[in-house]
Amino acid sequence: MSHYELRCRECGRAWGNQPRSICDDCFSPLEVAYDYDALKASISRERISQRPPNMWRYSELLPLPQGYEPRLPVGFTPLFQAPRLAKQLSGATAAAAGNLYLKNDAVCLPTLSFKDRVVAVAISQAKAFGFDTVSCSSTGNLANAVAAHAAREGLKAWIFIPSDLEPAKILGTNVFGAKVVRIAGNYDQVNRLCSQIADEHRWGFVNVNLRPYYAEGSKTVGFEIAEQLGWRLPDNVVCPMAGGSLIVKIKKAFDELINLGFVEAKEVKFFGAQATGCSPISTAVKTGSSEIEPQKPATIARSLAIGNPADGHYAIKVIKGSGGWSEDISDPEIINSIKLLAETEGVFTETAGGVTVGTAGKLYRQDRINPEETTVLCITGNGLKTTDALAGVYPTEQAIAPKLAEFERYLQQVLTPADIPGVIAEAEAVGA
Repeated sequence: MSHYELRCRECGRAWGNQPRSICDDCFSPLEVAYDYDALKASISRERISQRPPNMWRYSELLPLPQGYEPRLPVGFTPLFQAPRLAKQLSGATAAAAGNLYLKNDAVCLPTLSFKDRVVAVAISQAKAFGFDTVSCSSTGNLANAVAAHAAREGLKAWIFIPSDLEPAKILGTNVFGAKVVRIAGNYDQVNRLCSQIADEHRWGFVNVNLRPYYAEGSKTVGFEIAEQLGWRLPDNVVCPMAGGSLIVKIKKAFDELINLGFVEAKEVKFFGAQATGCSPISTAVKTGSSEIEPQKPATIARSLAIGNPADGHYAIKVIKGSGGWSEDISDPEIINSIKLLAETEGVFTETAGGVTVGTAGKLYRQDRINPEETTVLCITGNGLKTTDALAGVYPTEQAIAPKLAEFERYLQQVLTPADIPGVIAEAEAVGA
């Protein structure tokens, strides 16, 4: 018997393990439920700590087929303090600046986004269910991850994307040999098409018929945050929201760790971040609504451009239930936030990370987050995927001749008054 099964989120009916995502009785979404009593006898913090540093160290808490042997060391990405960013966002004192952390999935294997986690779990089930073709609807990062994992496992991949996706993400899918289908429409239209295709073809759609398993991979972000903080929970988590699943699953991860006795029980506030040009969850939270009003996306943050988020209702419940909040920022603010993170902490994030950083700044200014509290910002993707968002931001420098005199002339042109004392002191030190 498996230690997990699918259950309806609303009516609770059990569905065993099969490629499906909707309850036939009440048409509500399914999720994975676990036998926690059995898990308590098979997993401990000590056992986890002795395992390799990747997401599979939490395998008992994931819906993996019996005997499954992972082939990629996905996850266990860095969690580190961001004191210089903290001072810029919140005006934190030197002592408090160490309370801000970045969970940096911009370096996750193999395709540099947190989507590698969810796909790794979904692919395990795709093989167990006998699919030879995997597929997805995607705003980019998921496309890259499905294509790469399919190549690794010898599966065929069909990827459906909106036609206006960033060129780097399209290339990052093509290179793995996947069949890419561009659709003249937004993500919500692409996703509806994929739901129809899933009814006609025996393919494993990771975010359709495999969605309950796929979503569980997001929990590993929460597991890692707790372990990397020394098996304790933070005060706040700021998370970008597209479909809304990530913020919901981090909350589930924390609840599971508390249930297993791995961390002390603690109220964690969850804060959702969206782009103003596509902010259905943020808008609902700010207006006090429990329902999602679909929006037509219009933002450079294409990885978050889902106007009718599948888990939006549950994301609202997590945010409100935790005492958190949701905010959104404009496209110019996204660009400024990408630059700020890079210039303060040396992390180049894609547009979704800019949304997270910019939203965190708003939350600090609104006094919804206190600089004295431990806060984790989830950076979910790498900036090399969305370089077009910064097109024209940095001018191309004019080349100079390879001569010292030319450089000295150039130096005088570009120095600001604030730079001059430091340059003079440096020159005097060299002369001495």
